[in-house]
Amino acid sequence: MLFTAKLSDMPVEAESRVIIRFQDCDPLMHLNNSKYFDYFFNAREDQVSKLYGFSFEAMFRELRTSWVVYQHQIAYVRPARISEWVRITSRVIYYNEDTMVTEYFMTNDLRTELKTVLWTTSKHINVATGQRVPHPQEVMDYLRATCVRGLDFPTLHFNDRIHAIKQELAVGASA
Repeated sequence: MLFTAKLSDMPVEAESRVIIRFQDCDPLMHLNNSKYFDYFFNAREDQVSKLYGFSFEAMFRELRTSWVVYQHQIAYVRPARISEWVRITSRVIYYNEDTMVTEYFMTNDLRTELKTVLWTTSKHINVATGQRVPHPQEVMDYLRATCVRGLDFPTLHFNDRIHAIKQELAVGASA
C-alpha cells in the first residue's frame, strides 16, 4: 500500500516552513543556487509522507519502480538569505501515463515575496531495467486526486507561470 491517506483527503498543495542554513549559503549570504534543489526535494519528501502517507522506499520495494528526474526549469527571482525563514510549496501540475511535473516555489515567511520557482519533470521507470513504464493504477489515482486543476500544461509557459504565482501571492497578501 503506497498511500495511507484516502484520495478524498489528499490536498493538492503542500507547504513547509524551513530556515535557510548557514552551511548552504555562499559568501554573499545567499542560498547557493544548487542548494535550492535540496531544499525543494527534502520538503516534498516530507510533505508527501505527512499528507499522503507515501514513501518513495515503499514504491521502490513494492512496485520496483521509481521516478527519475528528466528535466528541470528554474528561476531565481529573489535570493533566499542566511537564517531566513521561508515557505516551500509543492504541487503536481501535470501527469500522463509515465511522466509527472512537480512545481515548487519558495517565498518569504509571509508569502508576500516570491524567491524561486522550479518545475521538475520526472519519468516513471522500472528500477531493474531503467526503462520507462506506465504508472500503476494506484499512482494514477493519486496523481488525479492531487494534480492542480485548470492548468493547460502543454500550452503553459514557465515565465507566465511565474507571473501567475506572483499574482496569487499578491491576492493572498491583500486578503
